[in-house]
Amino acid sequence: MKTQRLTFTVAIIAILIIMAYIPAIPIGIVPIVVQNMGIMLAGAILGWRSGFIAVIVWLIMAAIGLPVLVGGSGGFVHFIAPTAGYIWAYPFAALLIGLSVKYLKHFNKFNFVTLFIAIIIFGVIFIDVSGAVGLTLITHMSFSKALLMQLTFIPGDLIKAALATTIALTLRRRFSVLEHDYDFRDCC
Repeated sequence: MKTQRLTFTVAIIAILIIMAYIPAIPIGIVPIVVQNMGIMLAGAILGWRSGFIAVIVWLIMAAIGLPVLVGGSGGFVHFIAPTAGYIWAYPFAALLIGLSVKYLKHFNKFNFVTLFIAIIIFGVIFIDVSGAVGLTLITHMSFSKALLMQLTFIPGDLIKAALATTIALTLRRRFSVLEHDYDFRDCC
């Protein structure tokens, strides 16, 4: 059981790294990327503890310079760049999505619609608002302009959220080890 859980955690980190090499769509200061779908999957598949830890491990890899961010880049500079607001939000988005899964399951309300809504709230809106805050702080863009810029990402993010919801539900039904949100000490 512990080995399976660890395998899923490592697989999510690997997915985040692989997504770094899917070309971004440059549209200005902030490109359209698919790595935020990996964040959605981390929380929805692994749960709040393991999802948070998986994303933190991936970000530590990025901070020390490993090529795990978009375009095969890495280094601490990304944590203070215009996209820093998104990056800093990632582990908390996974945590909040994972907590949502936990409570939806507890109240027997876990289904496609409720998971999709949780992913929209925490994997799209939370990340985009955090990204807007980061843009405001780092580029001195007005918050309203930075927030308005986020509308560009919504159509793609909705598609990524639907895919993440479908994948998470499928894997959770297939693998019973994913039905429990273990403490990190339980998975390693």
